[in-house]
Amino acid sequence: MYIAQELRKKNIAEYLLYMWQVEDTIRAFGCSMARIRREYIDRFDYTEEQKEEEADWFGNLIRMMNQEDCRDQGHLQINNVTLQTLEELHAQLLSSTKFPFYNTAYYKVLPFIVELRHRGADKQDNEIETCFNSLYGVMLLRLQKKEITPNTLHAVQEITTFIGMLSDYYKKDKEEGLEFE
Repeated sequence: MYIAQELRKKNIAEYLLYMWQVEDTIRAFGCSMARIRREYIDRFDYTEEQKEEEADWFGNLIRMMNQEDCRDQGHLQINNVTLQTLEELHAQLLSSTKFPFYNTAYYKVLPFIVELRHRGADKQDNEIETCFNSLYGVMLLRLQKKEITPNTLHAVQEITTFIGMLSDYYKKDKEEGLEFE
């Protein structure tokens, strides 16, 4: 909860990836609040009050995962809405002539997106979701200490730069408002 709150304020892309990881963490513990409390939350150097707040937060997420039928796979609606917001901002940035650097970054990363879709990524995913899926997949490979090819590393580096730019525009839009035309 505390990490999510900070990430949401500072970097929406990192926040979304973190929330996907939280969903997977909940699944790894079998959606069991008792196990999450005992085997996960209690390992943090939190006060008892903070542990209770964290447990409440996880409990709410578990309840939502059950209600939204994403115990085994998929994402919570709150995370899908965040992704949709980023997709809408992406479309606005592309359609505006005021953001040439964003357009340049997009066209630089577009071949990687096309290749990812061709290789078996869900073809129903839009471009931004494809980018997030690739970033999350590489994050999981790193956590598992699996080898990542130089080509994949290069693609992820470009995608990271692009999504970072989108995240920066999201923050600027929230704080100051962007003028698209």
